[in-house]
Amino acid sequence: METQKFSYDNSIVRAFLYATIVFGLIGFLFGLTAALMLFYPELPEFLFGTDDTTIQSLKSGNIQGLINTHGAFGFGRIRMLHTNTVIFAFVCNIVYTGIYYSLQRLLKTRMYSDTLSWLHFWTWQFMIVATFITFFMGINTSKEYAEHEWPIDILIAFSWIIFGINMFLTIAKRRVRHLYVAIWFYIGTWIAVAMLHIFNNLEVPLSFTGWKSYSAYAGVKDAIVQWWYGHNAVAFVLTTPVLGLMYYFLPKAADRPVFSYKLSIIHFWSLIFVYIWAGPHHLQYTALPAWAQAVGTGFSIMLIAPSWGGMLNGLLTLRGAWDKVRENPILKFFVVAVTCYGMATFEGPLLATKNINKIGHFTDWVIGHVHLGALGWNGFMAFGVIYYLVPILWRTKLWSVKLANWHFWLGTLGIIFYAVPMYISGFTQGLMWKQFNPDGTLLWKNWLDTVTAIIPYFKMRFLGGFFYISGAILMIVNVVATVRKGSFQKEVPAEAPALANISKNRKEGEGTHLWLERTPVLLGILSFITISIGSSVEIIPTLSLKKSVPTISAVKPYSPLELEGRDIYIREGCNACHSQMVRPFRDEIVRFNGKNGQYSKAGEFVYDRPFLWGSKRTGPDLHREGGKNPSSWHYKHMYNPRSTSAGSIMPRYPWLIATNLDRSKMVDKMLLMKNTFDVPYTKPQIDSANKWADNQAAKIVKDIFSEANDLKEAYAKRPKGELEKKEVVALISYLQRLGTDIKTTEIKTASNN
Repeated sequence: METQKFSYDNSIVRAFLYATIVFGLIGFLFGLTAALMLFYPELPEFLFGTDDTTIQSLKSGNIQGLINTHGAFGFGRIRMLHTNTVIFAFVCNIVYTGIYYSLQRLLKTRMYSDTLSWLHFWTWQFMIVATFITFFMGINTSKEYAEHEWPIDILIAFSWIIFGINMFLTIAKRRVRHLYVAIWFYIGTWIAVAMLHIFNNLEVPLSFTGWKSYSAYAGVKDAIVQWWYGHNAVAFVLTTPVLGLMYYFLPKAADRPVFSYKLSIIHFWSLIFVYIWAGPHHLQYTALPAWAQAVGTGFSIMLIAPSWGGMLNGLLTLRGAWDKVRENPILKFFVVAVTCYGMATFEGPLLATKNINKIGHFTDWVIGHVHLGALGWNGFMAFGVIYYLVPILWRTKLWSVKLANWHFWLGTLGIIFYAVPMYISGFTQGLMWKQFNPDGTLLWKNWLDTVTAIIPYFKMRFLGGFFYISGAILMIVNVVATVRKGSFQKEVPAEAPALANISKNRKEGEGTHLWLERTPVLLGILSFITISIGSSVEIIPTLSLKKSVPTISAVKPYSPLELEGRDIYIREGCNACHSQMVRPFRDEIVRFNGKNGQYSKAGEFVYDRPFLWGSKRTGPDLHREGGKNPSSWHYKHMYNPRSTSAGSIMPRYPWLIATNLDRSKMVDKMLLMKNTFDVPYTKPQIDSANKWADNQAAKIVKDIFSEANDLKEAYAKRPKGELEKKEVVALISYLQRLGTDIKTTEIKTASNN
């Protein structure tokens, strides 16, 4: 058969490699900033100005600079920027780097279309920049790992589809008959992410000329769809494609074949089947139906087997090559990465069990667990791939092996100094929250007691992040020096015989999986079915059965002012630190002022789009906040949390007090809720929305002035009615509403017929 000549495209690999390095550093900086703000919440005041004479500032005596930021550098927004940059900009870009490099070589062909490759590259990078701009502006949906508003969601889907078309058409024109294991993981990843992204981000825009939208799901239904997505974003963005990279780059770097072909088969199919079921374990002891929680726990425990199968397959690939690990920094990174993968995938199922979840959930234990995977598994795999590719792409040796080894040890220290303090902090939080005195009162009643106890661990976590980013900076120096001394080759000449046409039917004596490996369409269909089974069983019943979320007759829709306040709460990223879910534990009911022992009920969230149950309690739960503190307390707390709560690590929100509430879309929001989501607003209520909001705002301001004479005197010198117009009043109206619908032990549930 005639040999065909062609070339591999290295330019697209180089582009994604550069994007990985640049956005990786930015993502680490956002993370380090967020870590610093957890024990130095005055950082924005230091940078932009403050009226607090006890705080050093670059612009002392003037808080207007902080007000002018409009919250752009608030903790909630910085945290979103960190998580999204690391996931979508750092990890996704290294995945694309590895796929565009390995796919061409595994299939002995160039990518199907250079145009599609570059369209994918630029749309993805534009999406990242658009995310930076919108998140800094407070434009977000608050949904974990899916905070992008609807135009960016569409752009993500478009870019992902372009990538998929290019990948599948490249597979179609391959010159190698059987698909290697790494490609199975690439295919499974593409199918799962497409399904997860589309269904979780179904939302209704307020208008097609603005950025605001509301989730198609509400309350409990939104929660299960979100964590079906959120957990599987970890599974199919941070795990399966990186496993594909492991199956290609680790054997290449070690110059050894994969340990077990059969184990690879078991690993792939069992992982994509089991992983998709595990999402509900993020919602243990919540208002989610008990059967869904049980399913999430069961499949999470089963997940240990395929995950450890993959880990062992990776580590045992190094049999006979461990001597190389001592000398080769690339293999060092890969070994620690795969080990961290094994540790994280053992710990995750443990955290999914109810006995451990009741202590670990909402604590820093989860943060330590996540970062063991992110810093160790994702980060170290990315660094290993970068160190492997740069010398090959620029046809030279790595500028400094010693510097790469320094990077490895700094990164390893960073992981240890990050994860271990977070584990200790998490254990401390979980146990302190649950301790009672002999007389039945909480031992640590003041929330700030637990916050103060873990501040030293926040500082150690910051030190770990500093070590980690220092290693990344050394890598950048090494890469730049290597690039400068090398010579980049855009087109790499190659040749291979064309693939002969043979029957797609299974041949006699041909193994089932060997046959699947040469029929990618069938492989893709079976992957889709495998992934869809768990999704269908968990999602469809919850969304379709009305009785899964009984309505409570006392629960009423939000007033127009409360609806605006809720949107401000989301804009500021308050859900990053506060949950809105009182679990059925004695300590939580006592601590969070549950009315007559009322923990959170599913029917209380039917008007919440999106749900705001949270995943971390840096501050206390707010679901029963209504009436717990006077409105004047909330005003002062927003202006300076440390004036009401000594030792608080909450940042200041003075712009809420200085900025007038934009009511221009308030009626449109109510109309959308009524016409699209069947929220029972009446026509008279909608017609009088502004009057309704005026009356509620006036009542809140009246309360503030009656409670705080100093505020009454301060506003006496200002134009009448000034405070009623401010954003802070809308936010207070929302906070004072939370949890007030249920006031008795008798819960009247409306008929589901």
